[in-house]
Amino acid sequence: MGGFPLPALPSPLEEIADARLGARGVRLLLKRDDLIHRDIPGNKWRKLRGNLDEARRLGHDTLLTFGGAYSNHIRAVAAAGRLFGLRTVGVIRGEEHLPLNPTLRFAVDAGMRLAYLDRTSYRAKTSAAVVERLSAEFGAFYLLPEGGSNALGVRGCAALPAEIDRPFDVLCCSCGTGGTLAGLAAGLAPGQRALGVPVLRGAGFLADDVDALQRAAFGANSGNWTMAYDFHFGGYARSTPELGRFIVDFHDRHGLGLEPVYEAKLLYALFALAEADAFAPGTTVVAVLNAVADGLGPDPRTGNAIG
Repeated sequence: MGGFPLPALPSPLEEIADARLGARGVRLLLKRDDLIHRDIPGNKWRKLRGNLDEARRLGHDTLLTFGGAYSNHIRAVAAAGRLFGLRTVGVIRGEEHLPLNPTLRFAVDAGMRLAYLDRTSYRAKTSAAVVERLSAEFGAFYLLPEGGSNALGVRGCAALPAEIDRPFDVLCCSCGTGGTLAGLAAGLAPGQRALGVPVLRGAGFLADDVDALQRAAFGANSGNWTMAYDFHFGGYARSTPELGRFIVDFHDRHGLGLEPVYEAKLLYALFALAEADAFAPGTTVVAVLNAVADGLGPDPRTGNAIG
């Protein structure tokens, strides 16, 4: 394994004591999936684990996957390839820009080969024509979908609820492709429910995607999940001063830097929903954190770095 540590499960569970939630009778626990592994954290590892086994079973030594220039999935696949001795190819949406950003630099340093598709071709990235072109360039490969969300990835996420050793009512996660929510919901016990917070604007299509992923992985829709669509803050990787203030305040109160693309929106949504009495008094909510912030950026109150 080249001296790199293996991912570690189960991830810890931490309670967040916050007077704003306490006033509504809501208890919040954080499932710290960000601590599974430094470079393959959270749902990235849970989605990859079964796919890595399947790639080996089929005799593949190369993984090929897709993502944007700042994709955490691309970064995680590169890290997994380095860790488990597999070649990796990352097909990136858009044109090449040099110098590489930190995400793509990490991927290349981990041994990943990069290819680029213009946005029109990228929309057809899994078509036979595009896959054949990639096969001609890179040889045989095991194809991982964007975000790692396929039936194997969904089944990997379904194992998470069984790790939670305290009673709870609602299990929450942020949503990009819907695979994590599909898996988490399928792993719940009767009477529990899942809530997803999409980070994309206009993400109504995700309901169909979650339904399709559950049917592919388990043969049926579990029927115990919903999504809160109003907390995207303008769209993927977009933010507002309000979200920035929430990140700073959460850090001040709890000493934890929230990753801004996904997890800050998730936690903001949970506090807003609690304030709106969306959770009945006595509800225990578990929020899955798949990453935390590398750095919090400038404090909107002072302009100085946080920390």
